[in-house]
Amino acid sequence: MNKKILGLIFIMHTSFASDLPTVNLGLSSFVDGAVPAGSGWYAQTYFQNYRADSIRDTHGNKIALPQSEIDYQSIVQQISYMSDIKLGSGNIGLNMVIPVLAHVDVDDGLNNQAIKANRGLGDIIIGPFIQFDPVMGQDGSKFSHRFEFQINLPTGEYDRNKDINPSANAVSLDPYWAATYWLNPKWTLSTRLHYLYNFKNNDPNYSFGNAEDIQAGQALHANFESSYAVTLQLRLGINGYWLNQITDTQVDGENVKGRREQVWAIGPGAMYSFSPHDHLVANAYFEQDAENRPQGTSMIFRYVHHFHK
Repeated sequence: MNKKILGLIFIMHTSFASDLPTVNLGLSSFVDGAVPAGSGWYAQTYFQNYRADSIRDTHGNKIALPQSEIDYQSIVQQISYMSDIKLGSGNIGLNMVIPVLAHVDVDDGLNNQAIKANRGLGDIIIGPFIQFDPVMGQDGSKFSHRFEFQINLPTGEYDRNKDINPSANAVSLDPYWAATYWLNPKWTLSTRLHYLYNFKNNDPNYSFGNAEDIQAGQALHANFESSYAVTLQLRLGINGYWLNQITDTQVDGENVKGRREQVWAIGPGAMYSFSPHDHLVANAYFEQDAENRPQGTSMIFRYVHHFHK
């Protein structure tokens, strides 16, 4: 391996952090704080296509590689149950998110000597939630919200000798609050606000040398949307997400500066309701101002089905 390639690999590993696990960036969008058809079982199937043509360093600049293309496709299945059991003013339920298929292609222009990707399934997410009763107005729902205590379990594929892994190899807590407000019967504003806390990975990536453990920093992330019901079935709007790591990553208990991640994205979206029990959602996102992570575009399709009697 020549000195130029060795130098590029060194630059990549000292400039590109990406310590945080995979989190919900844009998977949820329209009317997120409400449940479309009451209690019972729900199945949501997600397909995501993500493409990045650059990896950004701690200053938001492109890392100096001949190429830095990442193509990622995944299929994720979410199973939810909302019971008729009341806790105060809400119904309790349970969510489980199970990766079904994940595929990553990477091209660093160096025969993938600088960026090595591991393929396989990601981590399972499980979370008990409470869906609060909606606040009603003269023309129907005015405000609806939900709280979920989400737990990410390290069940996916992980290889310490790879730079990109489907699994974080660590437990993380990612509770959120989701809310929808109706400005009028057709126009909604929604958000989902997460706080991410990561536990230790006791088999750190090879780039950390002989370190015994790594603990990714804490982060805040959020999804948001504003949409308008053009017809009874079709809703159009804009959607986006935001991520900001708020504490440093720790290696063997010591803070490491310059590894905090951030990104935000915005784009158009649409939702078509075949019935109160079946909905198809499409969202596009164009990322901006990324630091210590890839920057690209994402397209997400989601199908929601309620198993009604």
